Amino acid sequence: MILICGVDEAGRGPLAGPVYAAAVILDPAAPIAGLADSKALSPSRRQELAEQIRGRALAWAIASASVAEIDAINILQASLLAMRRAVEQLSVAPGEVLVDGKQCPAVSYPVKAIVKGDSKIPAISAASILAKTARDAEMLRLHQLYPRYGLDRHKGYPTAAHLAALALHGVSEIHRRSYTPIRKLLRD
Repeated sequence: MILICGVDEAGRGPLAGPVYAAAVILDPAAPIAGLADSKALSPSRRQELAEQIRGRALAWAIASASVAEIDAINILQASLLAMRRAVEQLSVAPGEVLVDGKQCPAVSYPVKAIVKGDSKIPAISAASILAKTARDAEMLRLHQLYPRYGLDRHKGYPTAAHLAALALHGVSEIHRRSYTPIRKLLRD
C-alpha cells in the first residue's frame, strides 16, 4: 500500500504574518469523518478536526515561511518552501505527495499537484485544516503583540478594517512589504 501525503498551505493572501503549510499522512485504519477544505468549515469544527488529525494520522507536520522570506522570494516560492519544510519534517516517509493547487514543492518523493485537491483528497483536506488552524493560532498570538491591527478578526487579510488600521498606525514588522497595499503605504 502506498502511503499518500496530503499537502496544503494557508495564508497566501494576507498582508501580514507568515505563510503556513502542513503535510499529513492519514491512517487508513483510523478514518476521520467530516474532512473538507478548511475554508468550508467553521472555526470550531476546524479545531475539532485538527485535534482528531493530530491524534489519528500516521504522520503530520506543520511548517511556515516568514514575512522576510515572503518578501525576499515572493509568496508562491515561500508557500512552496513551507510545504517542502512540512514534508521534510514527517516522521514517516510517504510513497506519494499530493499537493493542493497547480505547483509542487521540490521534495524527494513522487509529487503531483491537484487543483481543488483540498475538497477532493482527504489527506489534502487534513493538511488544509492543520495549516489553517496553525496559522490562525499564530495570528491570534501576533494580535497580542500588535492589537491595533485587529488581527484576531481578519487574520491579516486586506479587509477595510485592516487597511484603515494600517493607514492610521502605519506598517509593522509583521506586514509583508512586497504586497502592493503595504508598498503603497511605505511610499506615501
